Parts: sequence; C-alpha cells; structure tokens
Amino acid sequence: MLVDLQTKYLGLTLKNPLGVAACAPLTGDLDMLWRLESAGASCVVLPSLFEEQIVHEELEIAQLYDYQTESFAESLTHFPEYPDYHTGPDEYLQHLESAKQALSIPVIGSLNGSSNGGWVRYARAIEEAGADALELNIYFIPTDASMTAEHVESRYVELVTEVRKSVSIPVAVKIGPNFTSLPNFARKLVQAGASGIVLFNRYLEADIDLDTLEIKPDLILSNRHEARVPLRWISIIRDQISVSLAATSGVHRMQSVVKLLLAGADVTMMASVLLMKGPEHLTTILKEVEAWLEEKEYLSVEQMKGSMSRANCPDPSALERANYMKALRNYTPEEYLPH
Repeated sequence: MLVDLQTKYLGLTLKNPLGVAACAPLTGDLDMLWRLESAGASCVVLPSLFEEQIVHEELEIAQLYDYQTESFAESLTHFPEYPDYHTGPDEYLQHLESAKQALSIPVIGSLNGSSNGGWVRYARAIEEAGADALELNIYFIPTDASMTAEHVESRYVELVTEVRKSVSIPVAVKIGPNFTSLPNFARKLVQAGASGIVLFNRYLEADIDLDTLEIKPDLILSNRHEARVPLRWISIIRDQISVSLAATSGVHRMQSVVKLLLAGADVTMMASVLLMKGPEHLTTILKEVEAWLEEKEYLSVEQMKGSMSRANCPDPSALERANYMKALRNYTPEEYLPH
C-alpha cells in the first residue's frame, strides 16, 4: 500500500511533513541545504535576519550622512559589531536567492525581532528575493512591571498587521508558549493576517558565570520531551482556529512526528536532532513515519492529521487538569521502585 505523505502548510503543498527550522549551521549553508533536500526535507526556513542587523545597517547609512558628528555613538554601543553576525541584510537576500535557485522545495525567509523597525521593508525584500513564505520569529521579553499582558500581545498583533500589509506571500508567526490565553492570542494573530503559527520558539535563556559574575548566553539543544508542549497546544488550537500549524521544539524521532501530526500539526520542524545526527537522519525518520502509517492502515498524512486533537480524542480532559492530577497520583519516585 502506497501512503500519500503530502501535507499542506501555509497554502504550500509539501511532499512530506518533515521541515527544517531556522538554524544557521543547517539552513545558512548552501551545501547543507542541498543535503537536507536530498535527505527528504520538504521545506526549509532560512536563518533569521535579526532586527539588530537591520538597525545596525540603518545606523551605518546614517553615519555616512553625518560622519563628522558623534550623534550615533551611544546608540551604536547597544548593538553587536557587524562582523559578529554571519550575514548582513544584503548577504541574507543573496543567500535566499541562491537557495531558491538551488532547491526545488519551498524556501521560507525569517525575520527575528520585537519592533517594527525595518521589518516591513525587509519583509518586502525577502518576498522579492523569491521566498515562498515568511516566518516572523518575534522575540520579546517584557521586563517592565507596568506593561500589561494586553500591551505585550498588541505589540505582536501590530507587527503582524504591518508586515501582512507589505507582502502577498504567506506569513507564519513563531511564538513562545508563555501567554495567558494562548488560543485567544492565536486567534488575534490570525485576525491580524497570520497564515500560520509556529509552536514554539525556544528562547535563549541567560545564565550567570560564577567566575566573572557576568550574565552570559547559554545555548542548549532541545530534547525529545520538549515536544509535549507544542503537542498539547496544537491539539487545543487545531479545531478552534482556521490556520496552518507548525510544530517545533523537541522533534527528534518518528514518534514525535506522528504524535504531533495526530494532534493537528500540518508540518514538523527539526533542527537540534539534525545538528546532532546529521541531515541524513531525516531519511531515517521519514521511512519510519511511512512504515507507521502503513502499519496503522492510513492512506495519507492528511487522513490522520488532527485525529487526536482535543475535539477528536476520546478524553479531552487528559489535556487539562485531569491529566495533571492523574500523573501526580501515578508517579512513583525511582528510589521506591522495586529493583
């Protein structure tokens, strides 16, 4: 029995549900992109063009017009030096154009930031460079105690609205899980023009260096257990809002892919596991997904998508407090388990 692995995401027809998330070592290199496609990737999200890069370039241009003054000196100290980034805006667009020429699968551009800045202009430039879609990776950490949840959400909505006005390609919004009412917020993003929502962004958490007593970034790759967070929320959102859903964070194995599709994801995005095991691991997972579908007698990915969403699963309460209480009752600390 032949299983149809095709899936729809952002209005695009993908040959299978295995995409590659934005990741500089993977999707920032043309040779690696070719390996990813050859291994079975159905779409790729290019590394993000960061708001800081756009702002830095605009400041550099402004300095050319005002180079005899120090009017931008203080502002420049807030941004990393240009060489600290792998590419600037122009190089980013060149990489996008090269990727589109080299690949036959959809190529999705990515913008990362928290304010309007030059996003609208570069969203348009990314579309003109040939991107099939655009992912807005909104990374905003509220630190002001007077800022309300409504204010935080309104920043996201405003940004999506402005970008949506400037491009005709589909726009997906990549968000974190920490919102008071995530289903309601997702609905606001869709009303603002989002074609898809990517669940979830893994924020870079800060750490303290005990030797230097400085705050330092600490990048830790995801683990397979993290897939449970997008699984819960995708299953909840799936039947309430008409929008494409991408699952990312913790997608390491066939089991994660299948579970997320059953919950209602349209595509699963990988990065960490490919960094650890190489692009060819995509081929292994794809074969295992196909074998599982055949064993369960599914004819297609479309047939099984969302069949275990909150609206369709036998016990919806398992996604809510009931599951929490059951887990606590049934848990036995390892030290008390019989050996």
